[in-house]
This record gives sequence, C-alpha cells and structure tokens, in this order.
Amino acid sequence: MLALVTGASSGIGLQYAIQLARDYHCDLLLVSNQQNELEQAAYNIAAQYHVKTIAHYADLSLSDAAENMHNWCTENNYEVDILINNAGVFFFNPYCETDLKRIELMLQLHVMTVAKLTRLFAADMCVRRRGYILNMSSMSAWMAMPGIQTYNATKAFIYNFSKSLWYELKPYNVHITVMAPGAVDTALFGLAPRLRRLAVRLTVAVPPDKLVKRALKKLFNGKKADTPGFINWISTPLLKHTPDWLLLYAQKKLRPFMK
Repeated sequence: MLALVTGASSGIGLQYAIQLARDYHCDLLLVSNQQNELEQAAYNIAAQYHVKTIAHYADLSLSDAAENMHNWCTENNYEVDILINNAGVFFFNPYCETDLKRIELMLQLHVMTVAKLTRLFAADMCVRRRGYILNMSSMSAWMAMPGIQTYNATKAFIYNFSKSLWYELKPYNVHITVMAPGAVDTALFGLAPRLRRLAVRLTVAVPPDKLVKRALKKLFNGKKADTPGFINWISTPLLKHTPDWLLLYAQKKLRPFMK
C-alpha cells in the first residue's frame, strides 16, 4: 500500500510516516514545504524500514496545491491507498492584529486543501472500493477561545466534515477517521519544556508517537472519530458550555502571551 502523508518532515507527520513504514510496511509519499528535512526523513525511513519513500516538496497553502498534488500522482501512476491530512499551522494572537496573509494561509491549508485533497483522492478510492483517510482536527473545535479563533474554527470544519463523510464513504469500503486530540507534546505551541512534561503527566498532552499509534489503530478499525486522553474525553462536553466570564478572564491573563 502507498500512504500519502502531508506535513511529513517533522512532528506528528514524521511519526505517521515512521509508524506506517515500521508497523504496516507501507510505501510512502511524503509531502512538506521543508525540503531538506523532508528528503532526509525519506532517506532515513527507507534505509531503516526497507520501504519505498518518495519525497515531494510542495506548499499546500497555495490555492491549487491539492489539484497539483493529485495531478502529479496521476501522471506518475502513484495509486494512493492511505491519505493522512496532517499538515497544519498554529498562531495565537488577537484576530484584529493578525496579518491577513496569515489568516488566509491557515484557512487555505486547514480548510480548502484538506477538503480538496479528500475530495480528489476519495473519489479514486471509491472507484477502487477501498481506501483510508485520516484527518487531524483538535479539541479546540469545541472551544470559543480568544487568540485561537481562526485555528479552532478550521478544526471544527475538519471535524464535522470528516464525520459527515464517514457515512458517505462507508458504502464504498472507504474509511475516514478524524482525530481530535488536546495538546500534543510538540514544539508547535511554544510551551516551556517543564510545562510540556507536566501536561503529558496529566494526560492533557499526548506524545506524538502515542497519538499516531492510536490514530492509525482507529483508522484501520473503521472508527469515525476519537479524542485521546481520559481528561480530554470527559472535559469535551464542558468546553461547549464554558461561561463567558471565564473566557473573558482567560483572555485577560493570556493577552501577554499572544504574538
């Protein structure tokens, strides 16, 4: 099987690549906008796990990125059996102080590119009557949180989009799973190492390798959606009913950290 992994040069995406090669013996099409890191990751995985790896440099925030990616696969006769939509960005700052280009980039990468990649590759999978798609959402999909208003809105789109498609694709033997983790123990959020360790101990944050192992298990078992971490799981319903006074207090306290 051939797995296409976006954002595969580091972090969670690299873990998807490693575990798909190591545990499922998949050949890999690795996509990222970090060319040097991507090529090194492809080389290391191929050497260590004896699978075929293809490094494809691409900026998935461009408006035609999904079409170009699908066309390139078609032209090169790459039949994608597994699509991992992992590429993403994060910023934490007041909306009215955020550069429009950054807002556009996040919306394009998290919404349009995910929607179009899913549409194009899922159609191929439906014809073949087999395939797997995994989309990365977030617990923030249920949060009205100052500073991450664009991020959590895009993650809400991914969550509902993926769950709806689960019903549409199931009759074609195409499985789609959406993961909605809380914090993941990577450098993406800019937390100090001490706070990252504390978050992991409390199971509020999950290490990337454990998240990916769980996500792939859920995907291949046909699970519709999943939120890892017991505390995250039980607190999800509460996030929808966070009182305004608490959010306003949080905004006041978090304002110095926004950038």
